[in-house]
Amino acid sequence: MTQRTRTWLLLAPAGTWFLVMLIIPLTVVFIFSFGERAPSGGVVLAFSFEQYANLPARWAAFKNTMTLAPIGTLSALLIAYPLAYFLAVKANPKWKTILLVLVIVPFWTSILIRSYAWIFLLGGRGIPALLEWVGIEGLRLINTPFAVLIGIIYGYLPLMVFPIYVSLDKLDKRLLEASSDLGAKPWKTFLQITLPLSIPGIATGCMLVFILLMGEYLIPALLGGGKVFFVGNALVDLFLQSRNWAYGSAVAVTLVVVMLITVTIYMRLISRLGASREDVSIM
Repeated sequence: MTQRTRTWLLLAPAGTWFLVMLIIPLTVVFIFSFGERAPSGGVVLAFSFEQYANLPARWAAFKNTMTLAPIGTLSALLIAYPLAYFLAVKANPKWKTILLVLVIVPFWTSILIRSYAWIFLLGGRGIPALLEWVGIEGLRLINTPFAVLIGIIYGYLPLMVFPIYVSLDKLDKRLLEASSDLGAKPWKTFLQITLPLSIPGIATGCMLVFILLMGEYLIPALLGGGKVFFVGNALVDLFLQSRNWAYGSAVAVTLVVVMLITVTIYMRLISRLGASREDVSIM
């Protein structure tokens, strides 16, 4: 058996899974997107661009998704990085494992339960009631973009923490000591050593959170109260309620294209940043 044959045999299981679970379903959705809605719901195969022409009718869902997903990703990064830095660099080794477990504890419960907890906290008997008690009245938090943003940050924060933690945990502490011995200030050491070496973790965490947020459905549905729609909510409405599979497929294809473009641009920026970092280190 040749090396090439062995390589193909090793790749065959993953390739088959990729073909069956991703390529074929996407192909079906792409074909449906050119169809028309059947009288009783579903799809009638055709070759029409009518569904794509109607995409502006779902502009609000795309706008909310393309606004809150990047903001949620950036907010999660700003919160996760100091936490990951503390766990990897500053935390006592005796307590590090316990602290890591506490970060992942929220994943032990359903996102549905956690979202309902936030419904109570942001509802009239939660935080607004406390603020009203101290004199701040008329503040509405639930069923707002802010509530959705809080929910997605809380729900996806561990996915941002752990990739950054892994990058920082692999950081050679001797580099930090050498920088300090050479007279560099802590903030300069962070900007020139710690931050550049943690970029792979930042890139991974941001990609994980952003891609999942682009398809998020449950958090906007619960914390948005039907007033803050994501594309995921629009797809549920089109496929399960309106039964307009052709239009829903066009929306889904458009979402995939937007994600591919966004992720491609992001990866190129990260690659250029990594290349410039290598050039600086060589110099």
